[in-house]
Amino acid sequence: MWWRWVVASSGAAFNDSLTPSFRAQLGEARVFGEWLAGRAQRSRLVAGRDGHGRAVMVIPGFLSRDLLTRPLRDTLTAANYHVEGWGLGLNRGVTPDLLDRLGARIREVAALHGPVALVGWSLGGLYAREAAKIATDDVSQVITLGTPFSGDPRANRAWRLYERLNGHPVDNPPIKVSVGEKPPVPTIALWSPLDGIVAPACSRGLTGEADLTARVHCSHNGFVRAPAALEAVLDALECWEG
Repeated sequence: MWWRWVVASSGAAFNDSLTPSFRAQLGEARVFGEWLAGRAQRSRLVAGRDGHGRAVMVIPGFLSRDLLTRPLRDTLTAANYHVEGWGLGLNRGVTPDLLDRLGARIREVAALHGPVALVGWSLGGLYAREAAKIATDDVSQVITLGTPFSGDPRANRAWRLYERLNGHPVDNPPIKVSVGEKPPVPTIALWSPLDGIVAPACSRGLTGEADLTARVHCSHNGFVRAPAALEAVLDALECWEG
């Protein structure tokens, strides 16, 4: 499965740094089929895998909560990982105390189950990257799923709604962050050329912004449901097993 992975690079051969088109956004409707396929293929996806109880926390995307990441969490549980949701309710956006609350959750899980692999979907991946910078001893790795950590923060279909709900610009949150700076732990970025919400180049990143990247053929909302994405997360967790 290592053939899937490449060292993070600029991806200059791709012209996918602009906001996904309206047609691409309509393609997000494929998520319903991806969800059904993910459920049907779960046994195949986890066959022969064993996470040995390693701790994983899945962080939801913008305007999502733990319920919506359940397909991914159930798959990881079936592969014998100890899986936690983020436990902080609806992800409405960045608040001044966000990293403090998330860091407390990570430390709580790590105290019981050892260092935690953070899997962040979309905006949740930005949280995972920043949390790993301040809770390094409690985080084993970071995996981002369609997360816009690079390039133009407005090259996506969600930034206007985000700013309307949160009252601050997407590039000036109420906490100190360095979005493109790679966390000091192994970091893998999953991105999709079919993403109808986030520009693929923004979730792939530039050289040095992640350790490895992998292209996954799924919708943006399929990152926590589609068979290809579920398999890619399982592979990513196995890249740096402690």
